[in-house]
Formats: sequence, structure tokens, C-alpha cells
Amino acid sequence: MLRRSSFRGGNSRPENLGQNFLAMIASICFSVFVSGVVVFTTIAVTYDSEEPFLRPVSEISTDRTAFIDTSDVESAVAEAGFTEFSDSGSCRVDEPINCRDLEVFHLLMTAAIDKFKDVHFNRFGKPVGGDNGSSCHMAWRFRPKEGKATGFNKDYRSFRVLRFDNCTLSVVGIGGYHSGGNARRRKGKGKIEKVRSTTVDFGEKGELFRRGKYLVYVGGGERCKSMWHYMWSFVCMLGEAEFLNRTLVFDTSICLSKIHSLSGVDEEGKDFRFYFDWEHLKDASSVVDQAEFWPNWEKWGGLKLHLVEDFRVTPMRLAEAKESLIMRKFGAVEPDNFWFRVCEGEANGVMKQPWHKVSKARPLLEVASVIASRMGWDYDSVRVERREKVKNKEVWPNLDHDTCPEAVMAALRGRGVEDRRRVYVATDEGEAAFFDPMKERYAVHLLEEHRDLWGGDSDWHYETTRLNNGNAVEFDGYMRQIVDGEVFLRGKKKIETFNDLTRDCRDGVNTC
Repeated sequence: MLRRSSFRGGNSRPENLGQNFLAMIASICFSVFVSGVVVFTTIAVTYDSEEPFLRPVSEISTDRTAFIDTSDVESAVAEAGFTEFSDSGSCRVDEPINCRDLEVFHLLMTAAIDKFKDVHFNRFGKPVGGDNGSSCHMAWRFRPKEGKATGFNKDYRSFRVLRFDNCTLSVVGIGGYHSGGNARRRKGKGKIEKVRSTTVDFGEKGELFRRGKYLVYVGGGERCKSMWHYMWSFVCMLGEAEFLNRTLVFDTSICLSKIHSLSGVDEEGKDFRFYFDWEHLKDASSVVDQAEFWPNWEKWGGLKLHLVEDFRVTPMRLAEAKESLIMRKFGAVEPDNFWFRVCEGEANGVMKQPWHKVSKARPLLEVASVIASRMGWDYDSVRVERREKVKNKEVWPNLDHDTCPEAVMAALRGRGVEDRRRVYVATDEGEAAFFDPMKERYAVHLLEEHRDLWGGDSDWHYETTRLNNGNAVEFDGYMRQIVDGEVFLRGKKKIETFNDLTRDCRDGVNTC
């Protein structure tokens, strides 16, 4: 019989062998780690690395070019259209300023930001040479910090730059609004750029058109009415189209009433886009020009029509209509043929009228911004409505007296407008000299002082000519009212004709 070993510790039991093995492996790994740390520390102390990120701070500070690939910098600067500047310290004081120099670009940007603290800058253009060797022109986009403007305006100004004996540069002067004409976006002479059209892509086979649901108003008494009347009706039908979840089909060729035209007669063929922002409307709602719609309607025939000839048929009753097109047809008898009648009564409490989706045309808003900028965005404003109303004493008995220059000045003083303060007068008064007495007390500004902003060399002229297939557009009475109104609204203190200047009611006696 074999004898058992006298040595048999508890750790040598079979069930403990796995634990012993893991403990041994852990001890070996820890020993390797400690040895590695010792070796790495020894190398780090004795090794003289060529890698700049491992060199002492004192050496890095004396050789910063080790971090930069100068060939990449030169390439990037060249792509941006700038020349890399030199700080070698050798220069000639009388040498022309290189406006394409990157240092000059940074200098001009800093000067503009420091000077115009009341605006938000959006983007700076590349500087170009100015009127002489010490002048640079640069453009940018901006918007005022105060106010509700959401779009950006354009400006381009001249900068006077001096070089001193130690080769440093300094901006010593910035010109007035639009003084940097060389930085202005150039427009090809006689060449009209293609603009985004009013057309809609319905696909090669018209699938999108056939699947669509549409609403159109035809006939009615809106033609050649005032633009206020037209807009009430337009917003009504736009609201119904949105309520019914349909695309609005409408005529972008409108008639300008004689009360807005300079000729004194109704003028057909005016483009909706002259007055309102078509692109914004298309982005905000579903609309299509009827000149584009009807050819597609005929091309992709077989679609059903739902005809409505009574404005008293509410939008709620049409909500379940399945036909592709709902056509509201209006007769010839006023006032039942006015489009806005659809939104009266029960519909008024159910249907929203999306006024916020109809914005004024951007070229007109830019004209207003330039005028406000010329007054430093720091002025008060007064709206003086006279025109035909002052002649009708039975309807507006006090208007003539309440809007005379003396009465307007009294209202300004009553609102705390100090002497010599800039005051913009938005008015329909045909005689500009009518307000001359006010100039003895205030710095009075009128729309007519800024005729260059819609002249043949203006941005407005260029933009509207593009829209009108290369044909010049007249700056008509309604455009003047839009610009006048926008400048008025941007004033610090605002005084209205009705409620502020006169006791008369806007719509005549006993209508307040």
C-alpha cells in the first residue's frame, strides 16, 4: 500500500489551483509595468528629441515656425485672394497701401467693428484699391442692433490708411455710407442676370401636378383697387388656401390703382414682385402663378373642378371637397364681389389670415435701410397724411389745420423732441417746400432727398430691371409709400397723423 505525502497545505488543494495561477499572472504583469515605467523615465531624461512638441518651452518660444507649414499658409492666403504681409521692418512710408494685404484686411475689419458699434456685421468682402495710394474700399453686410430687421443690408466704404516710419499701419478715416464704390458688386453693362422664376417643377409626367390640391379666385372687384384693398383680399384667399391645405393659384400681374400711380391713371401689368417678396412667400406658403398653372391644367387634363359662386359658402363647408381645384368665381356687383368677404362672419373666427407671410420686396427695404443709415439710424419720425383728405372738410374737418408745419412742430415738442434733432417726415404732401418752416427748428429729411437710390445707377434699378426682363421699372407712388413707411417705423420716436396729430378719424367723421 502506497504512503501519502505528509505535506498537503490548504492552498495546494485542486479547487485553489485556479486562484493561485491568476495571482501569479497578476504579479508578473505588475512587475513588467514597473520595469517599463523605469525604462521610459530613463529615456525621457536622457533623450534629446527633435519633435517640437517634446522640446522645452523655452526652446519652443524661440522657434514657433516649427508648428506651421509655411507652404500651407502661402497656399491658403493665395486662395483667399490676399498677399501675405511681411514684418521685416523695411518699408517706404510713401509706398502705396497694398489693400490685398492680409494685415490690411484685418486692420479694416477691426476699424469698422470699432466704429460702428450699433450694428451686427454678417460678412466682410475683400478690400480693393481706393481713390489713391492711401485709400482702400471694403464692403460688408450688416443689420442694426436695434429694431426688428431680420435681413442684412449692404454697405461699402472708403478707408484712409497711413503707414508710419516704423512700418505700422493705421486707419485714420472712414468715409460715409456707400463711399467705397470700388468694392461695390459690379454689374455687367446691358447684361441682365437670370433670376429665379415663378415656375414650379411638376415633373416630366406631371405626377406632382395631378396629386396636388388647388384654390383659385377668379373675377371680382379687386382689379385696380387700392393696394390696401388688394392686400386685404390677397391675405384672405391665402388664409383660405392654407385652411384647406391647398396651393393658392393667383395672378402675379396686378393693376396699380390711379391713387398710387404717378400718371394719375390705373396702370395694368405691374409685377407682384415689384412690391412684395415672392421668394419669401413661396418659402412660407404653397403658391403658384396662374400663368404657370393653367397650361399645366390643360396639359394634364382629366382633373376635377369644384365651382363656388357664392362668397357665403364658408371655407369650413369646402374642407371635405375632393376635387383637384376649388374655383371661387365672383360676379360684377360690389361689394359682394370683393374677395375679402369670404373671410367675414363665421370664417373670421375660424380661419387665420397670414399677414406675416407677405413681406415687402427686399430692394425696397434696402432703399429704406440706406435712408436710415444716412441719418445714422438716430432720428425721430412723423407721418403726415394730407393729399386729397385735406380738401374734404366735411369728412376731415380738422386735418388741414392739424397737419400744418406749426402743428407738427408743436406735436414734436410735446413728445420731447429737442431742437436740431433729425426728423424724418413720411408724407403724401406733394409740395416738399410745405415743410420748410420746420427746418428752422429741426434737421428735416424727406424721401425726395434720396432720389439717387432709385436712379439709373442704383441697386434698386438693377434688381427690378432683372425682374422685368431687362426693362426699366418706374419708382411709382406705392413704392414710395412702402419706403416712406419703413423709414418712419425705424425712427426712435414716432408720431402718427391720426390719434397723435389730429382729432379727426382715419376714415372720416364718426368712424373712430
